[in-house]
Amino acid sequence: MTKRTLGISLYPDHSVFERDQAYLKVAASYGFTRLFVSMLEVQDGKERVTEKYQRIIQSAHQRGFTTTLDVSPNIFDQLGVSYQDLSYFASLGADAIRLDAGFDGHQEAWLSYNSQGLNLELNMSNDVEYLSNILSYSANRPFLYGCHNFYPQRGTGLPFDFFVACSRRFKRAGIETAAFVTAPGATIGPWDINDGLPTLEMHRDWPLQVQVQHLFSTGLIDSVLIGNAYAKQEDLQKLGALNRYQITFAVTPSADIQPVERQILLDNLHERRGDINDITIRSTEVRKRYHDFNRVNDDRHTFQRGDVVIGNEQFGKYQHELQIVQQPHTDTRKNLVATINPDQLVLLDAIGPWTKFSFEVAHD
Repeated sequence: MTKRTLGISLYPDHSVFERDQAYLKVAASYGFTRLFVSMLEVQDGKERVTEKYQRIIQSAHQRGFTTTLDVSPNIFDQLGVSYQDLSYFASLGADAIRLDAGFDGHQEAWLSYNSQGLNLELNMSNDVEYLSNILSYSANRPFLYGCHNFYPQRGTGLPFDFFVACSRRFKRAGIETAAFVTAPGATIGPWDINDGLPTLEMHRDWPLQVQVQHLFSTGLIDSVLIGNAYAKQEDLQKLGALNRYQITFAVTPSADIQPVERQILLDNLHERRGDINDITIRSTEVRKRYHDFNRVNDDRHTFQRGDVVIGNEQFGKYQHELQIVQQPHTDTRKNLVATINPDQLVLLDAIGPWTKFSFEVAHD
């Protein structure tokens, strides 16, 4: 299984090299390893274009990035590049080219055998037999990757169910996948319209960290790319510290949380029981590890979605069990110990049977 990666995007036709270089340096320091470079519009002559893209890709390689060039059919015409010879893109230093528009399947299969060894990234954002068609022409499967589109115009991003259907086609075929998130305050993209650059419409106004957690939690995306430039350093730092393989909920502990409750909450990797219910997410293994805790909390026993509770001495064999509340209810046998950050409540739906999760104290 492919390890999960983070990436950024650059738009050399709309940016300054020095700032791009500084952005690459900061992103690399926080563990970002993929670079998406737009080549959908070329305004300068081939010589100038070559120099500009070689320079930025070389800088990226020096910092450990693999680079994908996003190209469209008109770029081949503008630069005089043949579909049978991708040496020009290899000369720029690219590791992969992403086809913004598809061909007939046979052409993509041919391209996957290019002598330069470039990876071929396919557009994932259509729920059609595109990938199956390419594979039916005996494509060079290890050199095929998938990457969703981003959507600069508000209201045009993919709905979640459609995104899932599209992505499953690639995951079932064992193809590595990628999708985009949008950084707040970042203003540079490929076009003059930039309402953010997410793949999923629902992500457009979400906190960046939650967008990334959500994509990884689907199990359908291997690489998450920030679509717009330039993300703030603090956002890059938060993403770099993010656990890419399990959801970590940011919580505000209750004012009267006891030391042992705090240990149960924060010092354990939790797992949802396999026989799930609609009311709570139950972490039951922890009740076997803690026995020195006998407290009845008389303060609050009516719970809302996102509250984290632990069974008290009235709960018999279920004492010390941790639960995340999914539906409001009242139960005096449980103590309120923390509340999940409201921005992360959408992630509760990603906690399925046997899913692992953890908690950390929320920071301002």
